[in-house]
Amino acid sequence: MKSFSQILDIAKSVIRLESVSIAELSDKLNDDFAKAVELILSSNGRVIVAGVGKSANIASKIVATFNSTGQPAVFLHAGDAIHGDLGNIQENDIVICISKSGNTSEIKYLLPLIKNMGNKIVAICGNNDSYLAKGANCVLDATVKKEACPNNLAPTSSTTAQLVLGDALAICLLECKNFTAKDFARFHPGGVLGKKLFLKVNDIAKNNEAPSVQSHENIKDVIIEISRKRLGATAVLDGKKLVGIITDGDLRRMLEKEKKIEEVLAKDIMSKNPKMINASELAIEALKMMEQNNISQLLVVEKENYIGIIHIHDILKEGIA
Repeated sequence: MKSFSQILDIAKSVIRLESVSIAELSDKLNDDFAKAVELILSSNGRVIVAGVGKSANIASKIVATFNSTGQPAVFLHAGDAIHGDLGNIQENDIVICISKSGNTSEIKYLLPLIKNMGNKIVAICGNNDSYLAKGANCVLDATVKKEACPNNLAPTSSTTAQLVLGDALAICLLECKNFTAKDFARFHPGGVLGKKLFLKVNDIAKNNEAPSVQSHENIKDVIIEISRKRLGATAVLDGKKLVGIITDGDLRRMLEKEKKIEEVLAKDIMSKNPKMINASELAIEALKMMEQNNISQLLVVEKENYIGIIHIHDILKEGIA
């Protein structure tokens, strides 16, 4: 059994070795990479990403990255392709074939079939003299000096290199298409990421009460309103006009200073020029405002009309932070 320090040394060695392999990829990039991007951009079809073995696992992840960044893509296992799944490849699709050796039997069988169909082929390959590299329209060099495996056998550095080249393709395509955060949100509507990109202030505020008092109301009315609505604050209105906010903190400070609290009116203790946010803003922006101003609530407005309060606890319950 290895000691803790030996285990950590092995892990650090793997990370260093793979990081070197990744760093060396940038020196291997050439015009073929740019041509591959242009092929995909100029195509009216999808990207089919094929591989076998561990390269198939990498192909599957690259497909997921493409799809999430607006590039339609389909995974194709090279072994299954020659047993019926070749029908996944349509006329205008670009095919990315991933293989460390470029000489596996599945790739040798598959490549001429794809070429006969007239589809362009991009190779992500660790052997520039291989069958795959010589038969592809563009070759992305994924050669690594050594696997992280001590026997130099288990695909480690090589699969990392393949994955990084796939990421580089995806991000280049994203930037060439001017793919924005709003575009990204359309493909990620669920979970915390979706909430950050989609959840609006009003989606939360509409579920809360909208506490309010008139500026001339006394302190008893203010306390009752804050207590009933359970948001730790109330808006202060002059008719329909929003003129301030009173929080629990304002009440405590008032009690420390005032002796005749029965004479205190809402307008006497309210904070003027309260922090507000439009109902149509994203909830994550409300959270940023609260953090920047060290406050727990924001008044929510719609076309300058007060409609409610959003509390930091509401946002935290959504799991955004």
